[in-house]
Amino acid sequence: MNILFVCKYNKFRSQIAESYFKKINKNKNIKVVSRGIFVGRYPLDKLQVAVAKKLGIIIKNRPKPITTKLLRKQDLIIIVADNVPRSLFIYKGKYPRKTISWGIPDEQNDNKYRTEKVIKMIKKKVEELVEQLKGEK
Repeated sequence: MNILFVCKYNKFRSQIAESYFKKINKNKNIKVVSRGIFVGRYPLDKLQVAVAKKLGIIIKNRPKPITTKLLRKQDLIIIVADNVPRSLFIYKGKYPRKTISWGIPDEQNDNKYRTEKVIKMIKKKVEELVEQLKGEK
């Protein structure tokens, strides 16, 4: 199974989801990547990276955009962000796939408390996803 985590810029939310999923998932048949609708600026936000690290999640990848080739390989697309319309991923071609929207808000105000809150929301959603996928074996 291939899963794509999506946010607006692939700088924070989708990278948190990807990193945490890889950390807690034990099923090696599930492959995950994260991408953004737009390519975010690099380097990543230092506060977000530091708060994530404090919570046991490492984000360090350069933001990357979604490609058509990557989309074709996905079995599940999870829109982590609240500012990416789900309608972008309704695909009526020959590659049907499931799309889920988590609606996690962005945190761009250099606020440690709100950044931590967003990360915890993502962690909870990822934990629920991992449990759900265990039950679908």
